[in-house]
Amino acid sequence: MKKLYEKSEITFAILWIVIYTVGMGTLKSNFGLDSLWQMLGLIVLSAAMFLFVKRNGLMEKYGLAGWAKNSRVMLWFLPLWLISCMNLFSGFRPDYPVPGLIYAAVSMILVGFVEELLFRGFLFKAMLKDGSAKAAVIVSSVTFGLGHILNLFTGQELIETLSQVIFAIAVGFVFTFVFYKSGSLLPGILAHSFIDVSSVFASNEGSQLLNMILHIAFIAVSAAYCLYLAKRVKTSAVNRADAQKESA
Repeated sequence: MKKLYEKSEITFAILWIVIYTVGMGTLKSNFGLDSLWQMLGLIVLSAAMFLFVKRNGLMEKYGLAGWAKNSRVMLWFLPLWLISCMNLFSGFRPDYPVPGLIYAAVSMILVGFVEELLFRGFLFKAMLKDGSAKAAVIVSSVTFGLGHILNLFTGQELIETLSQVIFAIAVGFVFTFVFYKSGSLLPGILAHSFIDVSSVFASNEGSQLLNMILHIAFIAVSAAYCLYLAKRVKTSAVNRADAQKESA
């Protein structure tokens, strides 16, 4: 893996994304989200990714070295926390009985870590190094959102999947901008994990009209926050260094 990483970070990122989507998609379709195998698969994948980053001295590059130093100018990430609470508006009604509920909850926490490191870490930083910041932001966000189409192959309905894709693209832009401007992946990981784990406990019985209104509202919040970050917040030193290297 290290040789592939040194040769092409983009190829390295794509390979990890394929491993994740194929591997976890297979486990989910065969055993379910609430299975022990799904949880164990995510534990192994998370550990492998983290150890690669840690052993190769890439913690700072991928935003895992510490919390954002510019939290105040980032508005303390309040819009991010608001977006992450979306699933709570429909009330609580867990989808699975124990112990499956525990397996599903742990799996969703790990999904937040894995997907942020994949899309905002590996893929975004690879594109930031080899291309423009604008292209890196767009590709990372859109790819992350479109990846949710795979839920169709695990039995999810078309309308629900398309709604999830649109919301994921919007939130993907927020996560990417947060990492790009703050230099820390930790706020995105926490918010992403909370969104996913709360979906396990949230009720799915809310009206379609209410869900549509909530999606529109949160997409508007996402757009406004991204615009604020783009116009008012300086890019973090770790990400600015990549851009300067490319232009040199």
